[in-house]
Amino acid sequence: MAATIRDVAKHAGVSFKTVSRVLNGEATVRPATRQRVLDAMGTLDYTPHHTARQMRTRRSNTIGFISDEIATSPFAVDIVKGAQLEAWQHGMLLLVVNTERDGQHEADAIATLLERRVEGIVYAAMFHRSVEPNDRLRQVPAVLIDCFEPNGRYHAVVPDEEQGGHLATRTLIDHGHRRIGFVNLDPVASAAASAGRLSGYRRALAEAGLPFDPELVRHATTAPDQGYTLTAALLDLEDRPTALFCGNDRMAAGAYCAIYERGLRIPTDVAVIGYDDQEEIAAYLMPALTTIALPHQAMGRWGVQRLLELVAADDEPPTVAAPLRLTCPLVRRDSV
Repeated sequence: MAATIRDVAKHAGVSFKTVSRVLNGEATVRPATRQRVLDAMGTLDYTPHHTARQMRTRRSNTIGFISDEIATSPFAVDIVKGAQLEAWQHGMLLLVVNTERDGQHEADAIATLLERRVEGIVYAAMFHRSVEPNDRLRQVPAVLIDCFEPNGRYHAVVPDEEQGGHLATRTLIDHGHRRIGFVNLDPVASAAASAGRLSGYRRALAEAGLPFDPELVRHATTAPDQGYTLTAALLDLEDRPTALFCGNDRMAAGAYCAIYERGLRIPTDVAVIGYDDQEEIAAYLMPALTTIALPHQAMGRWGVQRLLELVAADDEPPTVAAPLRLTCPLVRRDSV
């Protein structure tokens, strides 16, 4: 026999009304109690009658999650996982749609989610950039993850790129390096990340009393071998750098090849720091790559938290809203 809501209440040691409040996503339930109810539902394999509850409460307890390419990117797991964990903590279902950066697909996805009466929509990008979502997104509360709208019409969360660039450079300086090469991202394709990380790099140098040398900064294109090519050019300078800050872990892998090709050792002769913490790359390079991690899971959780706050308050996004910037932590391994 299928479990009932009263069975869940008895198993969790709470009242029938408390289980009902959890099912309806009410914020008055204490987190520990909510978790006990959710655990009981899982143990008993309880499935609430969604249609009946929606008719009774006029709520769908469903959040839409629209992405461009994130569902096929290396970072998808952590952003979606963070959003899904947070949604589940509040008894909400997350509906994920991938648009492949196609405008018509995006419009259709938003229309479909609105037809399903989602209570709000999380809009996520594969990489930190400016976006202009379809106007229908404003028909429900919405937040942006890893992207921002130029006019600040949406609440948004992005990585603190300048802080990450500063931390990477400061770490190399603290290890005694004074000539630090920077293989940066493409300033056109990755404008927000490229500019922010360069700003952090320059600030760390200035704080340490070190001059900024434009010759030590190279900007990559989209070619996959740019880490190797640009590192080779830096190492062939008469006064070569003793440390490298690479704009992502893939470029750092190319940098390793250029370093070893010249008979140099990591980190004895050249220290290397990457960015992104793509574990399938960083953890398996030899030596393992020290890198800056992007806060993907934290951004996913924040996006759902903020969205639910807007839903509860029936709030309209402010006319101008500066994106929240989350800290990018250092992941220490063996390349510095």
